Amino acid sequence: MTPILAARHLRKTFGTSVRALDDVTLEVAAGECVALVGESGSGKTTLLRCFNAMQHVDEGQVAVEGDAVESLDPVALRRRIGYVPQDGGLLPHWSILRNASMVPWLCGQAASAEAGRAALAQVGLDADEFGQRYPHELSGGQRQRVAIARALAASPRIVLLDEPFGALDAITRADVQAMFGTLRRETHVAALLVTHDLHEAVRLADRIAVMRGGRIEQCATPRELMDAPASTYVTELFARSRVTAAEVP
Repeated sequence: MTPILAARHLRKTFGTSVRALDDVTLEVAAGECVALVGESGSGKTTLLRCFNAMQHVDEGQVAVEGDAVESLDPVALRRRIGYVPQDGGLLPHWSILRNASMVPWLCGQAASAEAGRAALAQVGLDADEFGQRYPHELSGGQRQRVAIARALAASPRIVLLDEPFGALDAITRADVQAMFGTLRRETHVAALLVTHDLHEAVRLADRIAVMRGGRIEQCATPRELMDAPASTYVTELFARSRVTAAEVP
């Protein structure tokens, strides 16, 4: 089957010497969640942004649902892919319901408000209670729930998430992670997740791609990474993160 996301032999250099991506190849299947983990500067966010044309590569091919990204209108592409940035990216002068309804509205759906209300319900927020509030009136966890609702309101087959839970406290983070995991399984949306937290990757992802210096050291299930690491770096990453065997499915 054609992967829903495909990157083949990507290379990207910033300036004259910073190699952000160095011959990166990655595929994501329909309904699968793949997490990108690694140190800051390893290329995770650069790779993620290649799939919605927020970043262009020097070499290689990027495809979304079998379509070459360079052949697509970038605005139309971004409207068909859900996107959750680290800070949520909510428009502060728009109500919560209007934020959640934004993508269906941009796509010209007549029932955009209804889609926004349904998406808010999916993430555990009642539109009657929260819909007319503004982002500054919500907690951090609630704002991230709205950001996830906005990403899913138009029923995309793909969602990209760039450190979506990183700014939350531990309890709120666990709650929002659990909500997203359940929602992803229910909707069968494919997800590419950038995270520094290996525990989060193990909890949410079907496979984890370990990145270092612009390359993918290994991409495998959490259990395969723990039991058969392909490099010393993968071994050290698990050791430093203190992920236990009991956590790994």
